[in-house]
Amino acid sequence: MLLAKPGLDGHDRGIKVIAMALRDAGAEVIYLGIRRSVDEILQAAIDDDVDAIGISMLSGAHLPLVRELITRRDELGLDTPVVLGGTIPAVDVTTLLHMGVTAVYPAGTDLRDVVSGILAAAGSRERVES
Repeated sequence: MLLAKPGLDGHDRGIKVIAMALRDAGAEVIYLGIRRSVDEILQAAIDDDVDAIGISMLSGAHLPLVRELITRRDELGLDTPVVLGGTIPAVDVTTLLHMGVTAVYPAGTDLRDVVSGILAAAGSRERVES
C-alpha cells in the first residue's frame, strides 16, 4: 500500500492515522510524505509493486491532481487502484469515480470503512505472475 500527499497541501495528520490503521490491519504501508509529485508517486508505485495508491487531499486541488495522476497511471499501463480521501466535496465524488478513482473517502468517513475499502481495492488488483 502506497500513501502520499500530492500538491502543496502540508496537513498530514489524517493520512498518518490511515497509515497506522492499515498497518494494524496487517497491510504493508509505504508513506511517501507531503508535497509529492505525480511522477514521484507513480515511480514509487512501480518500484515497490504496490497493490493500491492512497492519496490524501485537503487543498481543494483534487480534480486537476487526480486527473493528472490517473492519466499518467494509464499512460504507464499500470493497473494499480487509486483511492482518495480528504476534504472532497460531495459534488466531486462522481466526477472522481468517472476519472478512474476506485473509491473516495471524504473527511469524516468512519476509519473502519476506509481501511476495509482500501484493503478491498488493493485485493482487487489483477496480478500476472511470470
